[in-house]
Amino acid sequence: MKNKIREFRERRDLSQDEVSKILGVNRTAVAKWETGANKPRLDKIVELAKLFRCSVDDLLGLKSK
Repeated sequence: MKNKIREFRERRDLSQDEVSKILGVNRTAVAKWETGANKPRLDKIVELAKLFRCSVDDLLGLKSK
């Protein structure tokens, strides 16, 4: 998921700071999500998917069978 968060953030031309403000977290949290040091809570995963206009499955890197 770490690479997906960065990939989708960059596609939307957003900085880590902008994402952090939109989601109500600090920038360090977003940076840690992107490096894999931490994982976002489920509610933040849903918010990220909405922000990035993708599905949760896309954000998690899941493929349908």
